[in-house]
Amino acid sequence: MTRHEGLRLLAVAGSLREASSNLVLLEAASSMAPAGVHIELFRGIGDLPHFNADLDADGLLPTAALAWRDLVAGCAGMIISCPEYAGGIPGTFKNALDWLVGDARFQGKPILILNASPRSVSAQQALRLVLRTMSADIVEEASLTLPLLGTRSTAGDIRASGESAARMATSLQIFADHVLAADHTL
Repeated sequence: MTRHEGLRLLAVAGSLREASSNLVLLEAASSMAPAGVHIELFRGIGDLPHFNADLDADGLLPTAALAWRDLVAGCAGMIISCPEYAGGIPGTFKNALDWLVGDARFQGKPILILNASPRSVSAQQALRLVLRTMSADIVEEASLTLPLLGTRSTAGDIRASGESAARMATSLQIFADHVLAADHTL
């Protein structure tokens, strides 16, 4: 048994694109998880209804929003990779975050941010602002930028690249250690 045995993390891409470089980063992370760590890749942010605060109450919460909240609450930490659209966070991803705002189970949730483009400065700043406002625990020492934009890289390419693979492995190890040290295991 490893020290991370049973650690469940949830990976979410901020893009709906099937060929998203952010999705590639998360697929690589999922396949490179430290021993004992399970990373689940969630692809359902596009299925969430538009956020409506009037529905953010017991008995009124849409089924998809409740399932999303429960999925996030059931993981020990989240790995997020989000692109920049028009200088900010994509609307669909912001909508997914909005559904988590009213859920106290999200507060203090450890977050690892993976970035596929060093040019997405505005979106990365906006993402961090939103997550801090939501009382997330952003683990900056584990957060990582691997410049994939325009490269058509695959998860296999990242695993096969000595430098990228080493950086990803280090990032995931630091994050898993942080989650355990902060006792966010479920």
